[in-house]
Amino acid sequence: MLTRYMLGALASRTGDEMSGPALLVAGLAVTGSPVLASSLLAGLTVSAAAGGPLLGVVLDRTRRPGRVLGWCLVGYGAGLLVVLAGLGRLPDAALIGVAVLTGLLGPSLNGGWTAQLPLVVGAGRLPRANALDAMSYNVAALAGPALVGVIATAAGGEAAVVAGVVLLVAALPAARVLPAREERLGKPGAVREELAAGFRAIAGNRALRRATVTSMVSMAGLAMLIVAAPLLGLRLAGDAGYGALLLAVTAGAALAANAVIARAGVRWRPLRAGRQGSAGVARAGMGWDTVMVVSTLLIGMGTLVAAVAGAFAVAVVAAVVVGVGEGPQLTALFAVRHREAPERVRGQVFTTGASLKITSFAAGSALAGPLVALSPGAALLAGAGVQLLAVAAYGLLSLPRSALEGPTPYGPDEETQSGDQAGRVER
Repeated sequence: MLTRYMLGALASRTGDEMSGPALLVAGLAVTGSPVLASSLLAGLTVSAAAGGPLLGVVLDRTRRPGRVLGWCLVGYGAGLLVVLAGLGRLPDAALIGVAVLTGLLGPSLNGGWTAQLPLVVGAGRLPRANALDAMSYNVAALAGPALVGVIATAAGGEAAVVAGVVLLVAALPAARVLPAREERLGKPGAVREELAAGFRAIAGNRALRRATVTSMVSMAGLAMLIVAAPLLGLRLAGDAGYGALLLAVTAGAALAANAVIARAGVRWRPLRAGRQGSAGVARAGMGWDTVMVVSTLLIGMGTLVAAVAGAFAVAVVAAVVVGVGEGPQLTALFAVRHREAPERVRGQVFTTGASLKITSFAAGSALAGPLVALSPGAALLAGAGVQLLAVAAYGLLSLPRSALEGPTPYGPDEETQSGDQAGRVER
């Protein structure tokens, strides 16, 4: 079952990684309008922030979440084909609207799959399966844009969009056979209450809260690196294409780092039963939480080296350092979510987390634009500073609750309860 899951998740995520660049290339090729092309890409990505929490509620409520994922794959692929068919035929506003509606389903192609992993494997296999799952993100990030470049060069941007849809369809069989839950979770009719419960699960659990905030801030810094990479390649090697090579090196290093984690079979320590409070939660997850901090620091170090690099070879080394941090950071984030998320809102925790990171990426990209106009080094220095802010946020959110905010409506009982639930699942 894990092999089938991995193949389906990889196909879905690669198709997702292809969809944005392919739509951008196709829109530019067919209409010749960079404004429309970029608007389609923006519409496809920005709406994911709204879709994630709602998709999480649906996934948490159904006994067969695989069927919901299957319908999301169909809807996302159909939306891409509608936009493709309408290029040059339908008004620009209508095409952008379709892209926005399609993007609402985006979080299901990533976090929606990851939330189902505990249904696929037993507790003893979950740590290794989690590392393999994170690797599929790295493979998709590496293969998706590369496939778009190759297919668009050989057959045009329209063919690249179709190829992405084919991959989404290829993931359907694996989605349809994902295991069912023993019983339906949540209460019918109370969507607002379910949404609030999902956000409370993140905000009311220290480990989830700090992992979510740290990954969000870090993602904004990574966006600055991605935006600056082409101009960095142009400055150091005379060709913006070398910037894409740096990003490929980063993705490859992230994949290799996660492969080492999967090979080593890194485990997290489950919670002991009983009332431990927030400190018990922190101690039980010290391994993965430490990985979260160290990996974020590595991303910041690599980005700083890239900012001051005077030769392309140095930039390559910096890209490797960033990748060595980025891969384990994602694995650690998933490990914390699997460990801490209450079963009844697990889907919401993952899809909402994905939406928040997408929003943070968009914000980081917007901030990077004016900085890159000054110099790629300025954007990279800012990106390194943002990674330090992410580490600082982690440290601040690790302080005792009384030092930050005093009593809250969540309290240690709710936090301990969710942690104990996760501990029982892992045992």
